Parts: sequence; structure tokens; C-alpha cells
Amino acid sequence: MEILASRMLIRPADYQRSLTFYRDELGLAIARDYGAGTVFYAGQSLIELAGHGTPRAGGTMWLQVRDVYAAEEELTGRGVPVAREARQEPWGLHEMHVTDPDGVLLIFVQVPENHPLRRDNRQ
Repeated sequence: MEILASRMLIRPADYQRSLTFYRDELGLAIARDYGAGTVFYAGQSLIELAGHGTPRAGGTMWLQVRDVYAAEEELTGRGVPVAREARQEPWGLHEMHVTDPDGVLLIFVQVPENHPLRRDNRQ
């Protein structure tokens, strides 16, 4: 099987509230608005808010940022509640947690320079 593209699809209980959260509070750029939903850029991936279908809460998104502490400051400055402040985890990543209006956990991650995720393990 060959995967050509992927995205996180969210069917929120309140589309307008989630649109405001992702567009205005998180500040994500819109890739496409198709009338019944909005697709946002999220690094090398996409997040789609669908204003159609049955709402379904849950899930987790892992969002890598350059500086999780600066991201925390930016989001709190916009009034976004931080569920768990940024800190270094025992596995070496720096993480902060935010919850969207439907309970989707957003884990903002900073990968330090010396972390194994930054190593090229090809031989």
C-alpha cells in the first residue's frame, strides 16, 4: 500500500467554536475552506475541521514546534488555556499540553538538538 497524503480529521461538536480555536487562538494558516469545512496547515501535515458528519471527540495530535516555551507564551498571550505547562520529559522531549474545545489533546513538542529523533541512523 502506498500512502499519498494524510491529515487529521476532526468532526467537532461546535464547528464555529473549533474554527475560532484553530484559526484565531492557535493561529494556524488556512490551506483550504470548502464551505462545509476548513483545512489548516500543520507543519508537514494538515488538520481538517469538518462541519458535516457526526461529531466525534477524542484523539491526540503531536505538533512539533521550534521552541515550546515560546509557543506557551504566545498561546497564553492569546488567552488559550494550557492544560499542562511546558517541561522536559524523562525521554528528553520538551512538551506542553493544550486541549481543544472537543477534548482533543494537542501535545506541542520541542525536540532538543541532542535528542535521538534528530540523528540520522542510516548507514
